[in-house]
Amino acid sequence: MTARDFFWDSSGTVRPLWRLVLFGVATFAALIVINGAVVPFVSGALSIVGARVVLFPWVLLASVVVGHVVMFHVVEPRRWAMVRLDRSAARPRAIGGAALLGACAIGIPTLPLLASGWLRVAPAPAGNWLVAAIGMLLFLAPAALWEEMLFRGYAFATLAEWLGTPAALGITSLAFGLVHLQNVGATAESISVVALAGVFLGGVLVVAQSLWASFAAHLAWNWVLAALLHSDVSGIPFAAPGYRVIDAGPDWATGGAWGPEGGVPAALGLISVTIYLYLRRRRREES
Repeated sequence: MTARDFFWDSSGTVRPLWRLVLFGVATFAALIVINGAVVPFVSGALSIVGARVVLFPWVLLASVVVGHVVMFHVVEPRRWAMVRLDRSAARPRAIGGAALLGACAIGIPTLPLLASGWLRVAPAPAGNWLVAAIGMLLFLAPAALWEEMLFRGYAFATLAEWLGTPAALGITSLAFGLVHLQNVGATAESISVVALAGVFLGGVLVVAQSLWASFAAHLAWNWVLAALLHSDVSGIPFAAPGYRVIDAGPDWATGGAWGPEGGVPAALGLISVTIYLYLRRRRREES
């Protein structure tokens, strides 16, 4: 095997492994540059006008966007259509349906926990709910889109073409779970639920053929937790004007410090919506 054969296949295309490596290098390099050259300037501008914005999720999103753009210009001519982020993938019905699935997947399993008292509504300092909810969106939206682009964007598309969709779904879902090990309160149970969430979100991508749809499902899940339940999201606390839902039951059910998405009811919710997606795809294929 020659050096050229090691990096390129017979059609002259860069082999999938090296495409993944190049994507990772481009994304990481963009993260370093943005942190060093852009963030200080933006932080200074925001401080002058008195605005308070958490830049970290926006920096991560910008870096993964740059990583995609580099790949599109260097290797991949299909560009945004390859990762299902083109205009044809932005279908309101698919996006709205995915958001509803994401909200129900976590919202419905919390109802019996609230009814049993295992999750309890406790008073919190008064505040403006709408302002807090918008502030949450400014954090949750870029964070969710960054994760979707990283785990179910270029990497997922490349793995699916290389190893097949089931393998891509398994690899990216496992990586999605493991990357959350750094979060406060992470346990084997909570990371397993996050991996299940990766399977669900990958299923949304495959069935809807839209990364916009998987982003909507991801954002809806997190927003229900943060803005409606006023609970932690993957161990991260958010503002809770007026009330907060607190853990008053066993950790296996409530998720403990991780929040409700780390418990068995959340896992059952994810399994249910994933089965629904599978059956929906199967019916579509049969018809």
